Amino acid sequence: MSRSAPPPTPRQPTRLPSRTPSRPLSRPPSRLLSRFLPQLLLRNCSFRLLFLGRSLSLVGDAVIPAALTLAVLRATGSTSDLALVLGCAMGPRLLLLPLGGVVGDRFDARTVALLTDVTRCATQLFVGVELLGGEPLLWHIAAASAVGGAASAFSMPTLPTLITGTVAEQDRLGANTLLGVVRSSTALGGPVLAGVLVAFAGPGWAFVLDGASFAVSACLLSVIRVQRAASEEPAERRSLRKDLVEGWQEVRGRDWYWTSLLGHSAWNGAAAVLTTLGPAVAVAELGGEGVWIWLLEVGAVGLLLGSLLAGRARPRRPVLMANLGLSTYALPLALLAFEAPAPAVIAAYGLAQAGLGFLSPVWETSVQAAIPAGALARVTSYDWLLSMAAMPLGYVLAPLAADAWGSGVPLGIAAVLVAVACAGTAAVPGVRRFTLPAHPAEAGADGTAPSAEPDGVRV
Repeated sequence: MSRSAPPPTPRQPTRLPSRTPSRPLSRPPSRLLSRFLPQLLLRNCSFRLLFLGRSLSLVGDAVIPAALTLAVLRATGSTSDLALVLGCAMGPRLLLLPLGGVVGDRFDARTVALLTDVTRCATQLFVGVELLGGEPLLWHIAAASAVGGAASAFSMPTLPTLITGTVAEQDRLGANTLLGVVRSSTALGGPVLAGVLVAFAGPGWAFVLDGASFAVSACLLSVIRVQRAASEEPAERRSLRKDLVEGWQEVRGRDWYWTSLLGHSAWNGAAAVLTTLGPAVAVAELGGEGVWIWLLEVGAVGLLLGSLLAGRARPRRPVLMANLGLSTYALPLALLAFEAPAPAVIAAYGLAQAGLGFLSPVWETSVQAAIPAGALARVTSYDWLLSMAAMPLGYVLAPLAADAWGSGVPLGIAAVLVAVACAGTAAVPGVRRFTLPAHPAEAGADGTAPSAEPDGVRV
C-alpha cells in the first residue's frame, strides 16, 4: 500500500452525553442466574437481546455450508454448479461491502441490521421450501444466494456499531468475548448439527432452521435500544463518494490498522490454501480422512479456548499480541508442507486456531475503542473487504501451484507470508504503542494511549 503523502488527520468523534447506553434491570438477578450467566448479560437488557439474536443466527448459519453443498450436489451432481452458487453469494458480498459500511454509518444500524435479517430470513426460507418441494432449480438457489450475500454486505458492518451503542466501553471486551465464544462453539457443533439435520430431515430443513433464526433475530432487534452517534453533517448533504473517501482516510490514517489488515488478508489467503490442499495431504500422507477430521475438531476446540482466553487476559498491547497470535498459523502450514507426523500437525492447528480465537474479541474491542463511532461501519467494511478478498485468490492459486510444483510449495509460501505479514506488524510503531484507554476521552487522535500511561489496560 503506497503512502506517498502524509495521512489526513483523522476526524474526531462527536462526543455524546455521558450516560449508560443500555437500561439496567429493574431488580437484581437471582443468585442462581448470577452463578451461571455472565453479569453483562444479566444487567444489560439490550445487549442480552442482541447477543441472543446473533447467537441464534450463528447457529443457523453453522448448518448451511454442509446443507448447501449436499443440496446442490443432490440436485445437479456437479461441483461446477456448487462453485457457481458459492460465487453468487461471495460476489455481491464483496462488491457491496463498502456501500454497506456507508449505509451503516448514515442510518440507524439497528434498522439496517433488522432489514437485512428479514431479507436473509426470506431467502433461506425460499431455498428451504424449494428443496422440500423435491425439484429445486439451480438458478433459484443461485439467485437466493446472491440476494443473501448482498444482504450480508449490509449486515456485517453494523455489528460493531450495535455493540458500541448497547455496551459501555469498559464492558466491550467481555461482550466481544461472549460473541467470540458463540462463534467458536458453533464452529465446533455446527457440522454435527448439520449432519444430524441432513441425515434425518434433509437439507431443506437446515435452510428453514436458518430462516427461522433470522426471523427471531429480527424480532429481538426490533425491541432493543441502541444509542446512536450523532453525525457531524446531515446524511442528505453528504455524497456517497465523500463517505467512502472519509472511511478510507480513517483506515490509512492509522498505521496500526492498515498494516494489521494486510496481515489479516494474508492469513485469510493462507487459510484458503490450507483448506484447499490440507485434506489431500492428510489423506495421502498423514493417515487418511480421520486425521483431517481430528484436525478440524481440535481446531474448533482451540478456537473456543482462544476466545475464552481473550476475556481473561487483558493484554497491555492488544493489537501486537493479537497479531502475534495470528502468526502461529504458519506452524500447521509449514508442518503440512514438510509432511510432519499427524499429531504435530493437529496440535499446531489447534494452537493456530486458538490464536484466531484470541484475536477476534481483542481486535474488535480495539477497533471499537479507537475508531470514531460515526465511521465505525465504514472502517469495518474495509476490514471485511480486504480480509475476504484474499480468500478467492488462495482457492484459485493453491491447486494451480500444487499441480505445477507439488503441495509443499504453496503451503510453504503461505506459511512464510503469514509469518511475515502478521508477526512483521511488530515493527510498526503504532502497533507497539497501541493500548486500550480506560476512558474514551483518554484516547489520542490515532486511537492510542501513551505506553507509559498507568490507565492503559494491562495484563
